[in-house]
Amino acid sequence: MSKSKRLLDLMMTVNRKRKFTVKELAEEFGVSSRTILRDLQELGELGVPLYSEVGPHGGYQVLNERILPPIAFTEEEAVAIFFASHALRHYSYLPFKEESVSALRKFYHYMPGDVRDRIDGIKNRIDFVTPARQAEFPYLAILLEAATAQKVLRIDYESKGKRMERAIQPIGIYASSGLWYCPAYCFLRGGIRVFRCDRMHAAVNDTSGLAPLNLQHVHLGNIDEYNSVGQGGELEQEVDNIQGRETAKNREQVRLHIELTNEGVQACEAELWSSSLLHIREDGTGWLEGDIPGTDLRFFARFVIGLCNEAAVQEPPELAQSVKELLTEMLAKIK
Repeated sequence: MSKSKRLLDLMMTVNRKRKFTVKELAEEFGVSSRTILRDLQELGELGVPLYSEVGPHGGYQVLNERILPPIAFTEEEAVAIFFASHALRHYSYLPFKEESVSALRKFYHYMPGDVRDRIDGIKNRIDFVTPARQAEFPYLAILLEAATAQKVLRIDYESKGKRMERAIQPIGIYASSGLWYCPAYCFLRGGIRVFRCDRMHAAVNDTSGLAPLNLQHVHLGNIDEYNSVGQGGELEQEVDNIQGRETAKNREQVRLHIELTNEGVQACEAELWSSSLLHIREDGTGWLEGDIPGTDLRFFARFVIGLCNEAAVQEPPELAQSVKELLTEMLAKIK
């Protein structure tokens, strides 16, 4: 085996093992311990972050900031990956903003000149537009880490102009129309709620000893199934009651039926919450139907008003009344 191939295989091996001894590597590669020591020194000079420990239980360990082995991409794959990352540039806040910018620069820098020329030619021909927002989202990284590690967080959350502390267990984060949202189990409400990340004034790890739930099977791809009727499907921005008291009426489920035009269906398809309620006909029209908590009526009233003539409320009557009340309030503000 050539030295260059051995170094490449060694880089992949130490990244996989994370912790190892010189003797183990020497036996695996069929070389002397002295050769492995020289190879490890060269890997360190190449940037692989190795840490050595002395003693009977010592050895080598790869630190968290390890360098991944080289990956061979085709030209089309390289261009696709570049623009997938390039599309995120419109977001001022990402859970890995600095890392994504650094990775994109490295990716571009080490591409062949003709591939860079091709990318430069495409840059002004394709874009992924995201609405510009003034909101700030400084806690995306801790929310994502908590969702992955199944941790409970304490957040200082503002809703309807009031702030209070919440204990939540994040399920994930997602961006929609330039805003970031965090579906999470709320220990105060006893169910899953969707939190606006820009309304969080603080987010820290919980130190009260509150035991996290086993939500490993719940993620953004199946949250609608878990959060179906009877399991806390209320929308956080519409049900936030600072005193934590809800009337029996608000806890009741009501039957929703809204007819949609083709344009109305397309608008609903852009909403993450709509997948469990949206039904589409062959001609492109459709309807929203399902049982929802009474506390969601004002949210749906605002959504229906935004659809204008593309939606027609069939039931419940309370939703139609809520739409009329909101329109009356809007008209009263027009001079």
